[in-house]
Order: sequence, then structure tokens, then C-alpha cells
Amino acid sequence: ALFSLAPEVEVRVSKKPGHTKKMNFFKVGKYFTVVDMPGYGYRAPEDFVDMVETYLKERRNLMRTFLLVDSVVGIQKTDSIAIGMCEEFALPYVMVLTKIDKSSRGHLLKQVLQIQKFVDSETQGCFPQLFPVSSVTYSGIHLLRCFIANITGNLKTDGL
Repeated sequence: ALFSLAPEVEVRVSKKPGHTKKMNFFKVGKYFTVVDMPGYGYRAPEDFVDMVETYLKERRNLMRTFLLVDSVVGIQKTDSIAIGMCEEFALPYVMVLTKIDKSSRGHLLKQVLQIQKFVDSETQGCFPQLFPVSSVTYSGIHLLRCFIANITGNLKTDGL
């Protein structure tokens, strides 16, 4: 969904979770690269921890890590491990709540409030704003893309 309006970037997606087995690098313009890492859930590759931990520790120019959290189920054990890794390495990160089209508004609100409470009370490096998104309806994608443009220096704000 992030690249939905960027036809020059070809991104293959699978209907089944756990399809990504290695890191994929996508050059976006001339200013930054998006790295798509394997999911860390039940179908994560065996070398996931070593591969991701090494990358996160050694990348000095890493601007932000985006953790995708399923908004239907909230923060799971595997999410907590990834959050712990970001906190341990003092990495700035953002939580993107996915699949917001899959829940009722009431359930989604409950999950967002619960996750926001967690971010406020249990994290140091997490950006305080959550980004709820849907790859089906594209809801929230524009705000996320603007945030990315801003942190990468691609959003011109002078004169505002």
C-alpha cells in the first residue's frame, strides 16, 4: 500500500503471511531507501533474529524503523520482541497499525487506545503518534507517506 501510487517501484506481495524470506531494498527517488524485512511472526525465517539484529545494530544512517502491528489482534509476543530490540538498540521507531478495514470501529478504537497507552507508558524510542492504515482502502496511507517524506527531508515545509 505504501507504494500504491508509485508505479515505478515494483513490489511483489503474497496473499500468505511469511512469504518474505530476505531483506528487500527499494530505492525511492535519489534520497532514501526503504528496506522491507521479513515478518517476525510464526512464519519468520530461521535466521530472522541474526539477520535483522545485525542490520539494525550496524546501520548508522537508519532514520526510522516501522513496526507493522496487526490492528485486529494488537501487540503480540513477537511484536513485543521486535519492540524490545528497537528499545535495546535505542532505535527511533514508529508503529503502523495495519488492517484497519478488518475490524468494527469500536474494536479498532479499543485496540488503538490500548496500543497508544502501551506506547506512552512502556516505550522510550517509539514515535508517539500511531499510524493506522489499510492496504485495501488506502485509509491512512497519505498521512504515513507525508510523515516519511518529512523525516527523509523530502517534504518542503518552508513558507508554511
